[in-house]
Formats: sequence, C-alpha cells, structure tokens
Amino acid sequence: MSDTNQKCFGKSGGFSIKFNQDYTSLSVVSKQGYRLFSLSSVDRVDEIFCSHDEDTKIAERLFSSSLVAVVTASEPHKLKVCHFKKGTEICNYSYPSDILSVKLNRSRLVVCLVDSIYIHNIRDMRLLHSIKNMSNNPAGLCTLSLSSHLAYPISTAAGELQIFDAGNLTSRLKVKAHDSPLLAMNFSFNGTLLATASEKGTVIRVFCVKNGQKVHEFRRGLKRHVSIGSLNFSICASYVVASSNTETVHIFRIDPKSIEQAERRNCIDSGSATSNNNEGETDKSDSDKSDDAANGSWGMSFITKAVTAYFPTNVVTDVFSQDRAYATVQLAEAGLRYECVIAKVEKETRLLLACEDGFLYMYDFDDSKGGECKLIRAHDLRLPLHDITEVDIGGNENDTSVLNVKMTASMIPAPGTYAGVLKGRPGDKMSVDSDRCRDLCEAVEYPIKSTIPLFDEIQFPPVTPITVE
Repeated sequence: MSDTNQKCFGKSGGFSIKFNQDYTSLSVVSKQGYRLFSLSSVDRVDEIFCSHDEDTKIAERLFSSSLVAVVTASEPHKLKVCHFKKGTEICNYSYPSDILSVKLNRSRLVVCLVDSIYIHNIRDMRLLHSIKNMSNNPAGLCTLSLSSHLAYPISTAAGELQIFDAGNLTSRLKVKAHDSPLLAMNFSFNGTLLATASEKGTVIRVFCVKNGQKVHEFRRGLKRHVSIGSLNFSICASYVVASSNTETVHIFRIDPKSIEQAERRNCIDSGSATSNNNEGETDKSDSDKSDDAANGSWGMSFITKAVTAYFPTNVVTDVFSQDRAYATVQLAEAGLRYECVIAKVEKETRLLLACEDGFLYMYDFDDSKGGECKLIRAHDLRLPLHDITEVDIGGNENDTSVLNVKMTASMIPAPGTYAGVLKGRPGDKMSVDSDRCRDLCEAVEYPIKSTIPLFDEIQFPPVTPITVE
C-alpha cells in the first residue's frame, strides 16, 4: 500500500490481511511475521501456521497448498518461496528494487516493482518475461487471473490499463477505464471480467476481458471522493464487493444479460477508451443519453429537472443511469482498511471483512434480496497460537496428499537457504533435483474441491538463489 493511500485511510491497524485465491484461507502479516488461517467454519477460524519470523511485508499463499511467497522488511528486494509446513525456504530471488506485490496462480508467479513486472513459470521458476520502463506504480497495483491474464496500469495521468496474456506472453488490450488514475482492480474467479476503480472512488466499472467492452458501471457514492480499500468478485462472479475509507461497504450485483451483451460487441481498438473523460459519465453517445432521459420515468424527469440548475445535464443523466448497491454493510467507524470478499462458508454465502486492526468479521448475505447485511461472528486474529500451528485441511486418513502435522514453535526450523536444509539431513543421499521435486511436490499439493475448477498440476520451482536483472 502506498503512503498516499494510507493517508486517505487515516489509521493503521498494524496488520495486513489477505485472502488466498479461492477465499478458503487468509494470511495475517505484521512486524512479528506472518500467520495463516483456514476458513472452514463460521464459529472458528483455525490457525494453520505461525512463522515467528522477522517483520514481514508480503505473504501470498498458493490456494490451500503449502507454498507461500514471502517478502520481509529487512530484505524488501528479495522474494522467498517457502514450504510453510516444513518451515523451510525452497528458493529465493533478488530484484533490482523493492517488491511491492506478488501474484500467484497454478502456472505463473508475478512480481511487481515500482516500474517493472517479472513473470515466472511457477513450475520451475524460470523468468519467462519482464515488462520494464512502466509508468510509475508506487502501490504495485496489478492483478492476475487464474487463466493467467495480467492487468496493470500504464498511465499516471489517467485510468488506463493493459491486459497482458501472461500464459502466452502477448499483449491483449489497452483499456481506458477511468479519467483519474487507477487505485484498485481485480479479475473475476473465472477470468472473464475485470473490475476497476479510480482514485476518485465514486464509480466502479466492470469490463469484459474478451473484448474490453464495459459490462457495468456502479455508483458507489455521489457526495464525496473516497479511497477504495479493496475490490473483489464473488467466486460465482455474480457480485462485486468494494470497501473504502468510509463507513460503508458496497455489494453490487452483476446482470448475466449485461455480460452476454458485452461479449457480443466488437473488440475495442487497442488504444481506444471505454469511458468518457468525466468520472461520473458512462460511455453512451449524446443521442443515447437523450433517449434515456426521454424514456425514463416521470420521477426521473422530475428529479433531473430539479438538480440541473446545480449540475451539468449530462452528469445528472449519467448518475441516474448507473446501477446502485445491491447490499451494504455499515461499519462502526471509518478510516480502517478492510479486505472484503463473498465466499461460501459451510455451504452458506457469507460476506467476510478482514480488517487491518486484526479482526475478521463474518456477515450473513441474503443473495435473494440484498439489503443490509447482518453481522454474525467476529474473530480476533491478533494473537498467535503458540502450541498447534498445523491443522487438518481436509481429506481423510488414507489420503496421502493431505499432510496432518502438529508442530510447536520450537519445532519449526529457522529459515535459511535450501542448501542449508539439505545439510541438515543426515544420511540423505538423494540428489538435489530429487529433493527439489519432492519438496515442491509436497508444497503445492492439496485436496481439489469438486465445487471449484482447479487444474491438478504439479509445479517444481528451482532450489538455487537467483538475482533478476
């Protein structure tokens, strides 16, 4: 998070909390290290690992596997790929400047610096491609879909972004999403949609990844500009949830018909814009806007006439044509950053709010009628559990792909190089390559849930430290 964005929130809870790719676990990062939790129940949140390590900046877990990408405050330019169940470092990479964000999926690992992006093959951690001389990106803003589409800002003056195919290493589309610089964006779970928000924070836009056409435009607020804290799709891609530095969390509903209509439109030109220059405007032509105003209800016409004396006519028309929130949450206080997702917990749809003050809040979400969400549970994630740091994450006793290990803090080996790990294994005559395959195989394996379409592949990153130029 950039310093400027933090000032917008006004407070700092001391924790950075992130969900994994399918919202089944979360990481809590602080000056004392990082901790991982499993989200399988409303009544309890199980701590599955505590690093007891140095000041940590980033800890990104690959789904429900044992693979975690870690960046510490003492070495902000170095990425450590770790096997957290063994408490070992598998390999590390050094970069020209501080690492601002790390994104993972089952085939790619992406590292974002202030002016460059590095794309690795997560199977062997080879550097496949680098994007250099980018526009200044102090927040490390980028997002990676499960289908390996990568989106990142390409302008500091406007909300323009590039969609890059990290799988085939080719550029796809350039989209001008907003007039103001981008502050938040995220792909849907299936990778077909991209949600964006600018520094103004008044409008949330959703685009079709296939052709760059706009699917929806949601009005978050009208009176004030805000700083968006998080912007995420639900797993089913039917909702977008946005939090900000205000006391309200907004949930927007996506119409499947709007997606179909956007997919049928022609692909936009690589340099064309998909939004007008006013943050409150949509992409309609002047004639379309006039038709909308003429065909609106008498209530719309009355309100429009009443306020045109104070605002430009086109802005008024566009504001009323934008979709509003389907559901909301009223927070106790403003100014704290919340990471918000909609996930299935015990087969029920829940709204999860992870706050930087170290608490996880679970809300009931009625997807049939929306409205105000009701708080049903709050979990304190601030204090580590010093005894059991590994729990059963699924499967059965006969399933060898599941590791059910109990270890205390004193049993966790100190972090070090992979060579050091090998030296600590007396009588081990296996080759380095065999150990590499075994450790990485164990790190990335996890039970595949039938309700989530994941690719059951095995990845093998290398075992030697590498400096990336």
